[in-house]
This record gives sequence, structure tokens and C-alpha cells, in this order.
Amino acid sequence: MKKFYIETFGCQMNVHDSEKVISTLVNKGYSQVELPDDADLVLYNTCSIRDKAEAKVFQRLNEFKKRSKDKVVGVIGCVAQQEGEKIFDRAPHVGLVAGSASYNQLPQMLVQIEAGARRVTGLSLDTEDTFEVPFTKRDNPHKAFLTIIEGCDKSCAYCVVPMTRGPERSRASAGILEEARQLAANGYTEITLLGQNVNSYRDPSDAGLDFAMLLRRIGEVQGLKRIRFTTSHPRDFVRDIVHAIDENPVLCNHIHLPVQSGSTEILDRMRRLYTRDEYLRQIDWMKAAKRDIAITSDIIVGFPGETEADFEKTLGLLDTVQYDAVFSFKYSQRPNTPALQYTEHMSEEEKSRRLTMVQERQRQIQLPRNINYIGSVEEVLVEGYNRATQQWIGKTSQFKTLNFSHPVVPAPAEGHTLEGSYLDVRVLRAGPNSLAGEAVLS
Repeated sequence: MKKFYIETFGCQMNVHDSEKVISTLVNKGYSQVELPDDADLVLYNTCSIRDKAEAKVFQRLNEFKKRSKDKVVGVIGCVAQQEGEKIFDRAPHVGLVAGSASYNQLPQMLVQIEAGARRVTGLSLDTEDTFEVPFTKRDNPHKAFLTIIEGCDKSCAYCVVPMTRGPERSRASAGILEEARQLAANGYTEITLLGQNVNSYRDPSDAGLDFAMLLRRIGEVQGLKRIRFTTSHPRDFVRDIVHAIDENPVLCNHIHLPVQSGSTEILDRMRRLYTRDEYLRQIDWMKAAKRDIAITSDIIVGFPGETEADFEKTLGLLDTVQYDAVFSFKYSQRPNTPALQYTEHMSEEEKSRRLTMVQERQRQIQLPRNINYIGSVEEVLVEGYNRATQQWIGKTSQFKTLNFSHPVVPAPAEGHTLEGSYLDVRVLRAGPNSLAGEAVLS
């Protein structure tokens, strides 16, 4: 039996893609191993959203070069699609290069490799297919990813995703709902719906569901206790999504809505397709909801042409929205993107200064927000145990980390763990990034 090793870089979509690749390989008769040296086939599932992620992939390829004799080394995912056959020049020991839009062709590519082909590629973006497998191997027995839409039709000036993931392709709702039912039947209680722009979902079948309608249907699946989704695009974010969350507590009261900048002028240069005011109107929908919806976002600092005044508008947006968390990044030049044509590129030092200011401002916002939870009782899905702090770790519906002690089960014991259970926890302390408390015994 041939053996394979896979290492995953990047986002949740890549993680779930790797789960499906693993299932495809297992169905082909391969077995997975934990170390690349033990494998016949070594795959790197790659991310190119920022240059550091891309550099890490080529660093890993270079490190493995001397140990790759008699092995097939493959680069799959976004870097594969972006760099294409140039990867063979940079890393001659690579034998397989395939973008995510070609994953459906993996079985045929594997046949070519098994037949002795030295170099095999899958780089076409001309597809209407989504990557679906009869069975997906998942490492977590309680939480599962479920892709509902792949690709991107937006044209953000800084982003490589449309060129690495292909056009938007939505799965038929019947297949999504059947997969959700199977997951629930197999004991999964939390599902995260995935897509580059998950709320851009448009059912290609006669059922014609939009994203809010799909949320409602999945929320009816028996056995599921939590449904999350990521990542949304403001252009396609409608108020009915908030209404759906209000109607069903199974839909988690957390929305991640990337804004990228607080300046309408920079949003226009970024080609984000909305203004600051339009974005804030969507924030108002969430704040007016019956449930307390946690709001998180992404921020890019140092985009070409971002003036000090533009940056101050981003800081002001943080103050206005009062996000529960923000993921902030320095602008990173990516190949073949429109932003490369801009001339007003900023120094790394200035980008670093602005990033530090965003992170510190957000830290100042998060601490008092989290302090407000002290005294409340929150339901957590227990995810593990931290032996260093001797506390269990859980996530609330709002995706807040809550570390807690348990008076009856203070630590995992042989054959006994709290992992995967839902518990009520009273919040006793708060920091800027997490909460702490004690389990409430019924």
C-alpha cells in the first residue's frame, strides 16, 4: 500500500480541502502517515494570500529536497495555481502541481503518477464543478467544515483568490443538506459553512435557495447544536441573514464581516464594492438584532495611497463598531493583482507602525467588552484541556474562548473527558483575548 503525507498552510478552506484530498487518496488505496520521510507521496497544500505564507512553502520544499529521492512531491492549492509550471523550475524535485479548482481531477492525476509520469499538472480554472467526495475524513469528532461555495467573482485589487480559486461555484442545496444530516447522524454537533464569499451562495438547483434560506434549512437539521459560517463579503450581506440568526439559536450569534479599511476612498481603490456608510448600515442591522451578535472583522493597513487621514478613519471605525475581535495585516504585494500598478507604496516601517496602532486600539476595545461578561453564564463547547493552566478550554456561541475549571472533572482521566460536551460556565475573569470561569453544576 502506498503512503502519503500532507501538510496544510493557510485558511479553513485549505484545511477542509486537505480533509477531502485525504479522503480521495484513502479511497484510491493510499494510507496516511505522520512524517514525510515515511511517505511515497508528499503533498503541500498551499496558501498565497500573503507573501510570507508563499515563502514558507518554498522554504519547506527546499528543506525537503535532499530527502525527496524516490518520492513524488506535489504542490497543490493557491501557490500551485498562482505559480503554475514555474514551480518545476524553482523546485525541480516537484512532480505534481495542481490548483484547488482541479481537485476533482486528482484521481486521474494520480493514475498518471502511478504510471510513471514525471510531471503532472492540473491548472485549469475553466470549471463549474465543486470538489465533493463521497466521504470526508475529519480529524475533529465534534466539529466539521462544510463547503457550500467555492471560488470568487469579486475583483479586490489586492487579492489573488479569483486567480487561484477560480469563479464562484455554489453546490446544490440538496447535497449540502444531505451532508449536514450525515454529519449530525455521525455525532457532529457543530458545523462551519465555508466559502471564499460564503454569503454569495446561490443555489444552482430548482430549489433556488439564497444564503439566508440555506441557513434556515440547515438550522432545522436534527442533532446539530451550532452552525457557523465564514467568510462573508459586505457586498452580498443582506439583513435577512441577521433575521435568520435571530430566529434560530442553533445559528451562532457571531458574524465575521471583513471591512479592510475605514476609508471609503481606500475601499474604492481596493475595489471592495461598498462604502464606509454602507458597511456601517450592515453593522447597525447586527446591533439591532434581538440576540447579542458578536462582530469580528479583517483590517489591511498600508494599502497603496492610504494617507494618514485614511488611516485615522480606520481607527475611528474601530471605535464606532466596537468589534469583538479584529484580524489585522500589513498590505502584501501579490502577483498579477491590480494594486501592483499603484505607485504610492508605503515603507514596511510605516506599515508596521500602523499595524501596531490598530492592534493596540482594538486591544483597548476588547478588554472592557469582555469584562462585561463577568458574572454571566455562557454555554461552551469544550474543545480541550490546557495542562499548563490546568483549565478546560471551550468556545461560546459568539466564538469567544472561555477557559474554565470543573469541580468534578478537574482534568482528563482515562476514558473520561469533557471534550465535545456542552456546559454552562460562569464567567469570573476577563482579559482582552479570552474569558475565564468555572463550570456550573446542575
